[in-house]
Amino acid sequence: MNVAIYLRTSHTDRTVENQRQALLDVAGKRGWTVVAEFKDEAISGSKGRDKRPGLDALLKGAVRRDFDMVAAWSVDRLGRSISDLIATLQEMNGCGCALYLHQQALDTSTPSGRAMFQMLGVFAEFEREMIKARVKAGLARARAQGKRLGKQRPPELTEAILTGLNAGTAIAQIARECHVDPRTVRRVRHERDLQKELDFLR
Repeated sequence: MNVAIYLRTSHTDRTVENQRQALLDVAGKRGWTVVAEFKDEAISGSKGRDKRPGLDALLKGAVRRDFDMVAAWSVDRLGRSISDLIATLQEMNGCGCALYLHQQALDTSTPSGRAMFQMLGVFAEFEREMIKARVKAGLARARAQGKRLGKQRPPELTEAILTGLNAGTAIAQIARECHVDPRTVRRVRHERDLQKELDFLR
């Protein structure tokens, strides 16, 4: 079986070498051939695929069927939530690529692994509903307190702030360039994140 390994660390002072060695040992014992390696170093697992070039390249390789399985040290190397894992699993499953997670002993190329995947899907749906309920409650609370969720500021200002946020510019710098208080930038960021969550859950 041809396998790609995925490695990730959140901190600049940590190495992926321990993850790599453990996965290479498993591959050797199981007779897998490691044909590719993808890594994201000093990148949080809460970041999306667009902020993780290693994960993005991995999933593109899976779509091309460059390998039969992806092996990772642990579920939190792929994402910080069940819904993240399920989204990744569904994309790989759709193109016939299996997943092995060392710490969780999950191998979706086996019947028991596929059953576990289906069980995780149930929990993922529950998680999505809980998040959706929290987001709606937060919006309702904000409206009850008289907050207008960004409608009180000029749309041009909001657009300028969002442009800076989406480009990864620091909050303090955006505030200086837009001549607003940093709290305004944080409010725009919060509103953007709420909207993204609602769009994702629809």
